Amino acid sequence: MVRLKVLSGKEVCQILSAYGFEEIRKKGSHVIMQKKIPDSTITVPVPDHTEIKKGTLQSIIRQSGLSRKKFE
Repeated sequence: MVRLKVLSGKEVCQILSAYGFEEIRKKGSHVIMQKKIPDSTITVPVPDHTEIKKGTLQSIIRQSGLSRKKFE
């Protein structure tokens, strides 16, 4: 398994935007990204930090429903 890259909050938001997520709001140091799907809505909070910790990035990947490869 390939290691995850160290990404900033801005880079994660760009990846999520490429797959249909939209920035809904920004509150404090977090950006709220959202994607509407037929039955519900996926909401993912992204910390707007210069470096996102590995565990936080894994949580973002899990919540978004995207594959891990898109973040490697």
